[in-house]
Amino acid sequence: MTRVVAGSVGGRTLDVPPKGTRPTSERVREALFSRLGHLGVLDGARVLDLYAGSGALGIEAVSRGAAHATLVEHARVAADVCRRNVRALGLTDRVGVVAERAERFVGRPAVAPWDLVLVDPPYEVSDGDLAEVLAGVAGSLDPDAVLVVERAARSTEPTWPPGVERFDVRAYGDTRVWFAEPAHAGADNDTDRAPERDRDGDADGEDAAADRA
Repeated sequence: MTRVVAGSVGGRTLDVPPKGTRPTSERVREALFSRLGHLGVLDGARVLDLYAGSGALGIEAVSRGAAHATLVEHARVAADVCRRNVRALGLTDRVGVVAERAERFVGRPAVAPWDLVLVDPPYEVSDGDLAEVLAGVAGSLDPDAVLVVERAARSTEPTWPPGVERFDVRAYGDTRVWFAEPAHAGADNDTDRAPERDRDGDADGEDAAADRA
C-alpha cells in the first residue's frame, strides 16, 4: 500500500500501476520532502513530476504546500492511475496529468518557470535519455529552482546540462537522490542550501536510514 506521507491529504492511500513503475517508498519520500522543506522550495511552488508513475511525488509536493503540480507519464495505464489518484484526493484544481513522454514534454517551452522538478525514471531509461530530459528542462527552471533526480544507488551521477550544477546528494538505502540548481543560483546562500555537508556531496550517516520498498 502506498500513502501520502504528510500534509493536507497525508495518510490517504494511492493506487499504484500494476507494473512498469518504481514506486518511491514512504520512508524515502519522507526523507526527501523533509530535505525539500528545509530548502524552502515547497510553499507555493510550481512543480513538475516527470516519469510520474502513480503521481506520488507530485501529489506529496502539493499536499505539503506546493501551489500546483504537473504529472507527466507516457504509459497509458500509469497515467490513468495518476488521474484516479488526483480525483480521489480532490486535487483536480491543483494537479494536472499529461500522458506524454518526458523528452517530448520538456522539448516544448514551459508556460512558466518550474520551482521544483522531480525526476524518477524507471530502470530502463538510459543515462543518455536521462541527460536529454535534463537538458530539455534546464531552460525552464526558475533561478531559485531545485531539480531532483532519484535513481538506484548503484547508478552513476546524472550528466548535468550546461547551466545546472549539483549541490547535494543523499543516499537512502538502495536509493540515491541528487539535488541540483541553476548554476550560481545559490552562490549567496550556500549555507541555506546545504548546511549539513560540503558542496562535494559527501553523504552523512543519517541518510542511510531510509530505504526503498
